[in-house]
Amino acid sequence: MSEPTDLRAGDAAQSVDPAVLDELLSMRASIDNIDATLVYLLAERFKATQRVGVLKAEHQLPPADPARERWQIQRLKSLAADAQLDPEFAEKFLNFIIEEVIRHHQAISASTGSSPKVPDTRPGRPETPAGGSSAKNTAP
Repeated sequence: MSEPTDLRAGDAAQSVDPAVLDELLSMRASIDNIDATLVYLLAERFKATQRVGVLKAEHQLPPADPARERWQIQRLKSLAADAQLDPEFAEKFLNFIIEEVIRHHQAISASTGSSPKVPDTRPGRPETPAGGSSAKNTAP
């Protein structure tokens, strides 16, 4: 019967020198810790954006804020460059988060029955009259 494989090692466990495997496992442990930290940080971020979504819904503000989004993307691209992270990757990652936040804000707004006083003016979004909604502007 073969020894149980350490799942953290992946396929390398079968074909790599034990010293190299130990170093690989140490590096992967660091990555696993960083991943766990990212998950908890994202959870905290989404808790904060949920509070923003409630405030927006209470005051009939639109789920999206294009000016804020543009500023945030530029700010984080600059931070990414300073951190030697590809700014384009950082922009894609932030855009993914922004879309999810907007989806949450739309759901909060829909659950409270409030309609934004200001239409969503992000590029690619159909314009709607104040207080109106569009199929593209609702939570999936």
